[in-house]
Amino acid sequence: MTTETTLHQRRRPLTPMELSAIPWIRLLSAEEKDRAVEDLKVADASPGDMVCRTGRPVTYWFGVIDGLLKMSTDNAQGQTMTYTGVPPGGWFGEGTALKRENYRYNIQALRKSRVAGLHIDTFHWLLDHSIGFNRFVMNQLNERLGQFIAAREIDRMNNPDVRVARSLAALFNPVLYPGVGEVLRITQQELAYLVGLSRQRVNEALTTLAEQGSIRVEYGGLRVLDIAALRSQVVLR
Repeated sequence: MTTETTLHQRRRPLTPMELSAIPWIRLLSAEEKDRAVEDLKVADASPGDMVCRTGRPVTYWFGVIDGLLKMSTDNAQGQTMTYTGVPPGGWFGEGTALKRENYRYNIQALRKSRVAGLHIDTFHWLLDHSIGFNRFVMNQLNERLGQFIAAREIDRMNNPDVRVARSLAALFNPVLYPGVGEVLRITQQELAYLVGLSRQRVNEALTTLAEQGSIRVEYGGLRVLDIAALRSQVVLR
């Protein structure tokens, strides 16, 4: 039995609290909301579960209610390139959903996560009927383009402190991840997976950023104090 099938079997309707965490729901008319709520499902993903897998056809548009996912690809040599993390409030895969094509990346749970899904047919129905939903998706695509351009820049950076700073800034994007707010619940090991560095090196970078006043390390997570400083980080050591 595949992981995708297992997640599909775990699906259930969303609770009112879970629905309130979906940023685009409030943009819909009463009819549109009824259609979306009827179709929306949520499932609990365990660490390591694959939500999307390269080469599989798109069936849902996904969002994170709670937890943390990783978007990555594997090359022919078996090496993994991580593009970004997907924290609470983040919805992803709209480009794939628009084209109804196969996934070109993997989405994997880094920790226990609640993942919501809107069926691809309802996704397209909302595009055909809802101006608010269209604007949300367009904003997503625009922000996603900037995110991946930044990810390419980060991948070419040799300074670990800058890599950590820019990667954190991406995770605090209020448009893509409105559920994060000012505190990101993430461990140093999870951040290491996303940045592509050792946990020890990530710890050193976080110490440097904290000393600069950009972030504050709190129990179970990180609080951003100066998002502009993270985005423009240039650390000389």
